[in-house]
Amino acid sequence: MFPIRDTIPSRSPPLMTWGLIGVNILVFFFERALPPEQLKAVFYWFGIVPARYTHPEWATWFGLPVDNYWPFLTSMFLHGGWMHIISNMWTLWIFGDNVEDRMGPWRFLCFYLLCGILAGVVHWGTNMHSTIPTVGASGAISGVLGAYLLLYPRAHIITLIPLFFYPLFVAVPALVFIFVWFGTQLLSGVASLAAAGVVGGVAWWAHIGGFLAGLVLCRLFLDPARKGIHYLDELTYEQAWDAELGDPGRNRTLQD
Repeated sequence: MFPIRDTIPSRSPPLMTWGLIGVNILVFFFERALPPEQLKAVFYWFGIVPARYTHPEWATWFGLPVDNYWPFLTSMFLHGGWMHIISNMWTLWIFGDNVEDRMGPWRFLCFYLLCGILAGVVHWGTNMHSTIPTVGASGAISGVLGAYLLLYPRAHIITLIPLFFYPLFVAVPALVFIFVWFGTQLLSGVASLAAAGVVGGVAWWAHIGGFLAGLVLCRLFLDPARKGIHYLDELTYEQAWDAELGDPGRNRTLQD
């Protein structure tokens, strides 16, 4: 299932969501301009390498400072390739605006970064001996999905399901979409532990940790001034494709 958009209109411009997407894209283009050896060094210095903290003697031998914890922050602004950044930024684009609506831009930024940091900590705790650098915004975005699930449980996600050569568009309830996604992450994460810690190219437990962090922390970051406004699933399938989707005055419900 590939998400196209949701059925919850934004109440205000998601400036912080746009800003995060912009910063990630700028950093990615900087990465693309680096020679392969320099890019590898960037990933090791600014990505999360679990063994760097578990085995300080290895980190010292490899040339990495063991008392530098900035990678838990900087890693979420690095991406390994075009599909990696496109899928992450597309997901943030779909779900981030509505969560920012309820938190406000600066609370949303703090929430996003904290979920990303906790996702990195969970990844380290479940892959303590790995010498592979981990990069990407997936952990932070997983936290956004967790918040979205709590704030908009009645929303629907317009989803593309390829049926052979026929593109099938289905309005999937957000509860179903996110639970299927989380179930996939959990099964893959358990399988990675069973395979002696082999991650297989994806930091599954970072996704799981970020999602659970989003569920737990969401309520702490809501803006009290925005608490009374809660969009329900107000746009129909047809309206979700309307060019005026961004108009917050259409088809909304206020709920205390």
